[in-house]
Amino acid sequence: MKEILQYLFNHHTLSKSEAKATMIEIAQNKFNSAEVTAFISVFLMRNITLNELKGFREALLQMAVPVNLYTHDTLDIVGTGGDGKNTINISTLAGFVVAGAGQKVAKHGNYGASATTGSSNVMEELGYQFKNNSDQLNEDLEKANICFLHAPYFHPALQSVGALRKALGLRTFFNLLGPLVNPAKPQYSVIGVYNLEIARIYQYLLQKENQEFILLHGLDGYDEISLTQDSKIITQNTEEIYSAEDLGFHPVTPESIQGGESPKESARIFRNILEGKGTESQNSVVLANAATALYHTRKFGTYEDSLQLARESLHNGKALRSLELLING
Repeated sequence: MKEILQYLFNHHTLSKSEAKATMIEIAQNKFNSAEVTAFISVFLMRNITLNELKGFREALLQMAVPVNLYTHDTLDIVGTGGDGKNTINISTLAGFVVAGAGQKVAKHGNYGASATTGSSNVMEELGYQFKNNSDQLNEDLEKANICFLHAPYFHPALQSVGALRKALGLRTFFNLLGPLVNPAKPQYSVIGVYNLEIARIYQYLLQKENQEFILLHGLDGYDEISLTQDSKIITQNTEEIYSAEDLGFHPVTPESIQGGESPKESARIFRNILEGKGTESQNSVVLANAATALYHTRKFGTYEDSLQLARESLHNGKALRSLELLING
């Protein structure tokens, strides 16, 4: 590792093969915590390159615990995290709304590293038992229309650096890898990104793979459609900026979509929203992301049709039913 660090400190970047080899060795615990921390710190001082991202991603997917779902017609809606906004768990909430609307969801998530509460924190607090058995995940998908994949259960490297990331409490390049390494390989990926430079790297990587994707970025720094300002939505072939009104909503304030200060509080807010007790702002931001995800599949008609389905899922208890079936069977 010393040679790699010296190379990087001299303002060089890694090739794809070098990045892949290094990530494999990190997963195998070949380096001590100081060395890994120093390695991670390099990417706090500069952006990751496309080749580095490709190499890290290839390593994680190569080492991942395999998942075999009975259908590939699944969707993941996930953010990079690390935007520092401490919002409610928008993408996870939207995932249940999407599931309630009829689209199968393979949600990939993790504990919060740079945020108070990640999707795994909330799911655990709500009583969900993490699984890495394909049969059990298929059962969840069949009964609840959604399954949840806790990233460290599938990725040895994420498990090995989990404590380090939490101790650092900063956004690292691992935030960028999470949305790209869902072991279920969903057909549709809806990915929120915290800045446009990262969006460009994602766009290039995913276009090369001919993968169905949509990238979401709130122009005031959110890794999702926040409705606090305009949002940029990027697909394989288009880039558009949408206002809250364009998406069928009134603008909201940052304060109105704040999350909890603890996993327990975040889980309470999460359940309240699915139980129909959310505020107009909370409901709006969840519905905007869910409707965009549904529309992305091109199976549910126009955006307005998708929004109507999302509203029915949330307000008629279908999203809540998906949560209850997932947790309680």
